[in-house]
Amino acid sequence: MAVVAVVTGAASGIGRATALALGARGLTVICADVDEERAGEVGVPYRVDVSDAPAMERFAEWVRAEHGAPAVLVNNAGIGIGGSFFDHTVADWRRIVDVNLMGVVHGCLFFGPQLLERGRGHIVNVASAAAYTPTRTLPAYGATKAGVLMLTESLRAELSGTGVGVSAVCPGFIATGIYRASRYAGVDPAEGTRRGELAERLAGRWAPGPETVARAIVRAIEHDRPLVPVTAGAWGAYALARLSPAAMRRLARLGGDDPFLLVERFAGRFFRKNT
Repeated sequence: MAVVAVVTGAASGIGRATALALGARGLTVICADVDEERAGEVGVPYRVDVSDAPAMERFAEWVRAEHGAPAVLVNNAGIGIGGSFFDHTVADWRRIVDVNLMGVVHGCLFFGPQLLERGRGHIVNVASAAAYTPTRTLPAYGATKAGVLMLTESLRAELSGTGVGVSAVCPGFIATGIYRASRYAGVDPAEGTRRGELAERLAGRWAPGPETVARAIVRAIEHDRPLVPVTAGAWGAYALARLSPAAMRRLARLGGDDPFLLVERFAGRFFRKNT
């Protein structure tokens, strides 16, 4: 009988790399995404918006009926919004909470009982180093990822001894398309596009690719690790957050009214030196 894995946000970035990594290990990977066509390139596609609870419940029922209860669930789907807290609208908050936090809740709530019935399996919730790294530029994104981290810790405690492990994977700066796809609150669309392109360019030069996170996810499953920061920066931020929360608060204030301008100056110097 095939061993089944479910990966959300599987059409691109970390989700795509994870689907490929699990598929290479012989699992049948159900690839959930709003982009069903691209998801189908790396596994069995299923179109779903993780923020839609009834749709996610139907998805879980479909997986059970068509493929059997999964052994692995990777809640990866997410979106990004950057900018000042006061530039975020209520609609911004509702959308990012619905996708980044409630999407994980829906995955755990509707697939978790299937893993428990199997008596073994693993849930991986993809959070972020932003979960424990305060910053004035990512208030909503960081808040949702902190919620994912605490949800994961709580669920791990509840499922202890059941045979179902639960891990939070916290990537740092990774070269994916999330920067270009993110919304930048408080600026016009053209400026938002420019900022996304610059962040993507920096990530492409400096950051590891999503395959690094996929390998960390596989290790988390194999070794039942509770929390896995990914990249040296993510580990460093985690250590500093544990050792000196006050230092993290001071770092969060860097950059003045628009921290992006500091990033832009750094990027300008870096790219000049490397051209």
